[in-house]
Amino acid sequence: MSTSKKIVIIPAYNEQGGIEKTVRDILEHAPDFDYVIINDCSTDRTLEVCQKNGFHVINLPVNLGIGGGVQTGYVYAWRNGYDVAVQFDGDGQHNARYLDAMADKLEKEQLDMVIGSRYIKKEGFQSSGIRRLGIRYFTTLIQLVTGQKITDPTSGMRMVSRDVIGLYAENYPKDYPEPESVVAILKKGKRVEELPVQMNAREEGVSSISPRKSVYYMIKVSLAILIAAVRR
Repeated sequence: MSTSKKIVIIPAYNEQGGIEKTVRDILEHAPDFDYVIINDCSTDRTLEVCQKNGFHVINLPVNLGIGGGVQTGYVYAWRNGYDVAVQFDGDGQHNARYLDAMADKLEKEQLDMVIGSRYIKKEGFQSSGIRRLGIRYFTTLIQLVTGQKITDPTSGMRMVSRDVIGLYAENYPKDYPEPESVVAILKKGKRVEELPVQMNAREEGVSSISPRKSVYYMIKVSLAILIAAVRR
């Protein structure tokens, strides 16, 4: 059995309806993992739910956005000596039963990142048709600039090694970070692979990427990927 010290980073903004289920899932299906909730100045009862249940939570005094919230988790993981960290959504979309398999793959194959992908076996919730088109676009763009195919570049379920924890603790994209942050470590020569997973549809709350923001998202992330591709 692995002796690695592992932690789940759960960024949470207005996740009062899903955060308890998320933590219970981790406790039941991934008991070898610690966890930390990063409450990103939620305006609903997220903090109250965490405190009522005695969950391990860092309560940010100001809203940092998804990038800042996730980076806070990486800083915590780095400073507390964790060997493995995994991002995990607080809305119930991710399944903790895959965490052990991701950790085994990361460690046995000496990888730097393992991404939980919905699109290898195409089972479970697959997102909307419009979003799948966008995801295929980013898959193509990332392959063009790095030479590697990532089938689910927007997946928020990503497990990383100690080395990448340190990189992300120092520098992490602030806005829509998943595709850009993958390109950044690929260009540094890090090894990234995917593992097929099933995800769930969001039960409560809304996505941070609204239809009105979709065009901005595509342009912004495309530029960020291109910049990350030439940056060393």
